[in-house]
Amino acid sequence: MTDTAAPADPDAVLARYHARREQAVTAPQGNLALVNTQWITGDPASEQPVWGVPGLWSPLPAGESGLKVTAVATDNIFVDDVLVDGSAIVRGKDDPNPSAVRFSETVSGFVIASEQGDYALRVWDAQSDDIQRFGSIDAFPFNPEWIITATFTPIEGGRTVGFEHLKDDGATRDMVIPGEITFTKDGVDYNLAAFKAGRALQLVFADSTNGESTYSVGRFLFVVPNDDGTVTLDFNLAVLPPCAFSYNFNCPLPPAQNRFAVPIAAGEKNVLAKDGSLLH
Repeated sequence: MTDTAAPADPDAVLARYHARREQAVTAPQGNLALVNTQWITGDPASEQPVWGVPGLWSPLPAGESGLKVTAVATDNIFVDDVLVDGSAIVRGKDDPNPSAVRFSETVSGFVIASEQGDYALRVWDAQSDDIQRFGSIDAFPFNPEWIITATFTPIEGGRTVGFEHLKDDGATRDMVIPGEITFTKDGVDYNLAAFKAGRALQLVFADSTNGESTYSVGRFLFVVPNDDGTVTLDFNLAVLPPCAFSYNFNCPLPPAQNRFAVPIAAGEKNVLAKDGSLLH
């Protein structure tokens, strides 16, 4: 009988975590599979091609979720498992019942929404060039120095912080910060901003390793406050943002208060190709 119990020592636990991460980014709709994000805007009567896939795509009237696709049967586009021969509505991810699109056995898609109410088609290829070239996610060895117990202080009603995004030309998007994360390390006081990401909080941070031994844009850490008013910041679990894997993502950038002047030698570092070089 095979023992499938979780490993007890930190190095083995971290190795299993990294193995799961590499499986996730190479999945059919993992980060490395994203080959296009194309925004479809303008007059709903217009029809636009999307790079890499068949069909013509058009926006819907304001207030309606998703896009319209027009295609013939030989285009082999399936929306919610129904072959498109004419036109079909592809509901966005902001709809309670979003649509799934299939172009082939390996190419799929779905529609995302912006805060402004625009919609884009995302195209995923389970056999993308990046998946074929991928070698590993380089990471630091386990570092107990960067497991920190911080204080989480809820903010009634939350506080709005503007986050820049990689492709937004300096514009900011308001994100609600539900509480303050504070701690002191090596005589320096920190007050970090983390926004809601499902049931967790997403900390977007930078440190002095960025552009040297780690990805230049920064990294993410997902945390959950404890019932006792603390939050554990285990930077060994820090991950690369999706934009480190595909240029078709638009990632949030670390706000000023989340920029560490010191190196955080823990967590993921860079995406590597099979030959050990940087994938991007």
